[in-house]
Amino acid sequence: QVRLVESGGGLVQPGGSLRLSCAASGIVFNIYTMGWYRQAPGKQRELVASITTSGSTNYADSVKGRFTISRDNAKNTVYLQMNNLNPEDTAVYSCNAKRTIPIDNTVLDYWGQGTQVTVSS
Repeated sequence: QVRLVESGGGLVQPGGSLRLSCAASGIVFNIYTMGWYRQAPGKQRELVASITTSGSTNYADSVKGRFTISRDNAKNTVYLQMNNLNPEDTAVYSCNAKRTIPIDNTVLDYWGQGTQVTVSS
């Protein structure tokens, strides 16, 4: 059974920082691209950041220079360090694990339950 369990969300003041963690089980973690997505009320879910198996990263323009994604394959965990948070970052943040099986292009796609991040004074 695949499980992705996020933690680290909460309420923070503008300009503050949070670090989200996502612990994975039931998958061979180091062969999955890991990502963080967010969804604010009334908006579509958007990719925040992703990190490939080789450590290459990708960020949404809105978080570049403020957020950092990293992974620890020994701990089967992916992190999202969020600095200089602003109210527009308020959303439910969800962890994603994705892998395409080369032989037939089947996509394996797993999601965590999400963690709330609220930025407010």
